[in-house]
Parts: sequence; C-alpha cells; structure tokens
Amino acid sequence: MHKTIRIEGMTCSHCSGRVEMLLNRLDGVSAKVDLDAKTASVDITGDVSDAVLKETVENAGYQVVSIDG
Repeated sequence: MHKTIRIEGMTCSHCSGRVEMLLNRLDGVSAKVDLDAKTASVDITGDVSDAVLKETVENAGYQVVSIDG
C-alpha cells in the first residue's frame, strides 16, 4: 500500500531526515521524505495504521496536514 503524508514544520534537511528515519523504523514501512514538497512517500507492507504514521511524525515535532492513499 502506498500513502503520501503532507507535513508542515520541516525547514531543513535535518528535519526531513529525522522524519524519514523515524518512519523507516516502523515495521513494514519504507519512507522517503521530500523537503521541498513537504511530503513523505510511504510504502507499507505491514499492518501500520494512519494513526501510527501521524503519531510518529507529530511526536517528532511536525504537523501532519493529511494522509492520502
């Protein structure tokens, strides 16, 4: 399953790298964050809910605007 997460609050490559690292730590998740587009492109092979994705990003200090897919 593929999802796109729109994220506000990332201002530098350190921010996007942190979000990418935290998402990729989730079992069954492969994520790539695009700082310019303010999105995370996420491929999920396990049982990971939108709530878990949102919690992971928001616990890092960023705001999830939407999760599409």
